[in-house]
Amino acid sequence: MTSRRFLLGLLAAAPMVFGTAASAAEQPYDPAAFAAAQKAGKPILVHITAPWCTTCAAQKPILAKLEADPKFKDLQVFDVDFDSRKDVVKQFRATMQSTLITYRGETETGRSTGETKPEALSALLDKAI
Repeated sequence: MTSRRFLLGLLAAAPMVFGTAASAAEQPYDPAAFAAAQKAGKPILVHITAPWCTTCAAQKPILAKLEADPKFKDLQVFDVDFDSRKDVVKQFRATMQSTLITYRGETETGRSTGETKPEALSALLDKAI
């Protein structure tokens, strides 16, 4: 019985461990939605990500936890697929997956690539609010 509970616990945690759980605020990048968020002066996070990227997978549960913080309740998160959205990746001047870019309205406030330390990610998101 104990091993069954352990396995059920692992299955329940799998989305967070492997970075597949999405925050309610996350959405695939859409130019119109991004422009509207900028025009409204919203805090924005752009996450250049790839499904095969282990760093991206490590970032996702940390970002999901941060996004749940009331301090970041207005944060708009846009995921950009590194492999299929090369045009957008180029537009954001990103050279690799696991790139995080923050904005406050139309102004870029921060950028990071490959960061997985919760404190550093929190500091990056702070720049958007």
